[in-house]
Amino acid sequence: MNRVLATAVCEFRVAFRNRWVAIATAMMALFALVLAAAGAAPIGDVGVDRLSVVVASLTSLSVYLVPLLALLMSFDAVAGEIERGTLPLVLTYPVSRLQLLLGKLLAHVAILGLATGLGYGLAGIAVVLVDGEASAGVPSLWRLVWSSVLLGATFLGAGYALSALTRRTSSAAGLAIGLWLAVVVLFDLALLALIVSDAGGPLTTRILPVALLSNPADAFRIFNLSAAEAVSAAGGIGGAADAIPLWQSATSILVWPVIALALAWAAFRKVSP
Repeated sequence: MNRVLATAVCEFRVAFRNRWVAIATAMMALFALVLAAAGAAPIGDVGVDRLSVVVASLTSLSVYLVPLLALLMSFDAVAGEIERGTLPLVLTYPVSRLQLLLGKLLAHVAILGLATGLGYGLAGIAVVLVDGEASAGVPSLWRLVWSSVLLGATFLGAGYALSALTRRTSSAAGLAIGLWLAVVVLFDLALLALIVSDAGGPLTTRILPVALLSNPADAFRIFNLSAAEAVSAAGGIGGAADAIPLWQSATSILVWPVIALALAWAAFRKVSP
C-alpha cells in the first residue's frame, strides 16, 4: 500500500505541475455554475426541488465531460513512459505493474474527485442560496459527485488499456477520442434510432434496458436520474430510468471500474520494458 501511495503522490505532483488539477477544476466549476444559473430560473411544476433539476442537468454534463477528462489524463500513462524512456527505470523499482497502475489511478481519481467536488459543490451552494428549499436535493448532488468519480475511474482504466496496447501517445490519443465518441455520443444515437424504428416493440422493451446497462455512461445517467427522481426534467434516453431498477444501474457503475482496471492490467502485463 505504501508503494501505491508513493506512486499516487508522484503522479499527482506531475499532474499539478502540468496544470491538470487547475484545468479540470476550472472546467467543472465553470460549466456547473452556468447550469446552476440556468436552473435558478422558474422551473414550473415538475414535482421536484430546484437542486434536483440542476442535478439532472449536471448529470448530462458529467456524461460528456468526465469521460473526456479521464481519457485525456490517462491516454499517455503507459505510452508516455515508453516514449520518454522512463518505463524501464520505473520497473526496476520494487513496485509491481499492478501497484503502478493503482497509484496512477488513485492520483487521477483524486483529481477528478477534487474537480467534481469543488465544481458541483459551488453550483449546489449557488442554488441553495437562491432557494433555501432546494437543500432537499443535497443528497442527490452528493450521489452525483461520487458516481461521477466512479464513471471517471472506468474511463481512466480504459485509457490505461489503450495506452498500453498502442505504446505510442499519438495513437493512444486518437483511440481515446474515438472511444469517447463511440461510447458517449454514437452509442446513444444508435439507441435512439432503435427506439424510433421499433416504435415501442420488443426490441425497445427487451434490448434497450440491457444496452443501457452495458454502457457505463448510460448506466450512470439512469442511476442519477432515477435516484434523484428527476426523470421529468430529463429527456431522450434518460426517460428509460423509470423502467430500470435502481440496483441494476448502481451495480453497473460499480462493476465497470473493476472491469476497466482489469483490462488495463492485462494490457500492461504484455508491455516489455
